[in-house]
Amino acid sequence: MLFKDLLTSAPVQDFIQNALKRKMDALQVSTALNKAGYSNEDRAAIMDYMALVPKFREKFFGKDETIKMAAGKSSAVFLLCDRLALEQSTAQDIGRFKANLWDVPPGTVHDLCCGMGGDSYFIPKDFNVVGVDLDEDRQAMYLHNAQVMRGNVSETILDDVREVAKLADAANSEHPADYFTIDPARRAVEGENQRDLRNLTPTFEEVLEISRHYKGGMAKLPPGYPTDEIPQDAELVYLGSHSDCRELLVLFGSLAHNPGKVRAIMVDKDGEVVKTAEGKPAIWHGTLSEIQACSNKDAEHDLPGCERSFRNATSESDLPVGEVSEYLAEPTALLIRSHLFGTVALAAAPVAHLISEGIAYVASASPLPSPAFANFKVLDKCEIVTSAVRDMLKRHNIGKLTMKLRGVKLDPDEEIKRLKPKGKQSAILFYTRVAGEKTAILAERL
Repeated sequence: MLFKDLLTSAPVQDFIQNALKRKMDALQVSTALNKAGYSNEDRAAIMDYMALVPKFREKFFGKDETIKMAAGKSSAVFLLCDRLALEQSTAQDIGRFKANLWDVPPGTVHDLCCGMGGDSYFIPKDFNVVGVDLDEDRQAMYLHNAQVMRGNVSETILDDVREVAKLADAANSEHPADYFTIDPARRAVEGENQRDLRNLTPTFEEVLEISRHYKGGMAKLPPGYPTDEIPQDAELVYLGSHSDCRELLVLFGSLAHNPGKVRAIMVDKDGEVVKTAEGKPAIWHGTLSEIQACSNKDAEHDLPGCERSFRNATSESDLPVGEVSEYLAEPTALLIRSHLFGTVALAAAPVAHLISEGIAYVASASPLPSPAFANFKVLDKCEIVTSAVRDMLKRHNIGKLTMKLRGVKLDPDEEIKRLKPKGKQSAILFYTRVAGEKTAILAERL
């Protein structure tokens, strides 16, 4: 990394810590660095890095300013990264949970496509981890960061991960390993939204070949990755929170304790499994063959103003289709992505049904279990015609609206302005489809 020695030097790190504490603005920082004798190039590198420090501290440590490092000292932590490496790295909540999946005899782990090292930070300390990457800057990041976070990393491999994997199980290998973890690259530049889920480097077909050279391992895939390519001897784990599905993990070999099975697991900000209202772990189960029977071709609903986690919010399901009932339930993104919401709904309410084919809204005579579903009591419905919707809002004295869209494309903010609600009550207005027909459903959240 071109500026590694600069950014990890004590004077620069002391300056950054002091500047962040004093909340200095960009002009103040630039002026102070100029007075300290730093060149234009060095000033630019320090200021770019400063913008990332609060972000990586929050991503890997929560809101705490000081962290207990591997060496045992409590100190402000400085990791090396750039914007793209930070965007692609696994955050601490998911990382802490994934540590539980390494319930195999300790050995050496190849962190393939290691990046800045996020997938290595929380692997149990009795495992030896080795970062593998083709990018020298990423190697420098990994080695520095893994030393800070783990304290027992002294080796990286600068090579193509596919070539390293071929020799991992060879008797004469220079870099033998028992296990692997891999996060295939999905973006070439920061901020890029990769629409083609199969456009991975290495490809998933190559990941399958890689897996054959290790006793076990895990591959991190985009949550919406089609499951038809995944073999039945693997295990799938979908990980997310209340509002988002963050990762699809494919477990191979000795890490796949339940081959052919699927779990959807909701974790909190500390990486602990969320509890249901009954005090049970928020873990839902299914089989790979069941979810492969679903479409896997979720429709894109990239709607202005929609919540990010539900822009890809349709899913095939084996639930029957019926009319709007007393309650409407919205599955968590975790259950939509894992294609398990139909199974969970039927287990709780045998008469639960979709209101339209391919749209993940579930109708039932009673609320469905939380946190698997957000539940709404239906107040009224009508066709999506401005005059009809206005009359419905007026009947229920609705003046404050939150809109939810699924199966209908429009700008919710513009639609609320057009409806001009004037009542005193609040409600949720769904614009969706019932039996394929565009329908407005008025409801209150439970």
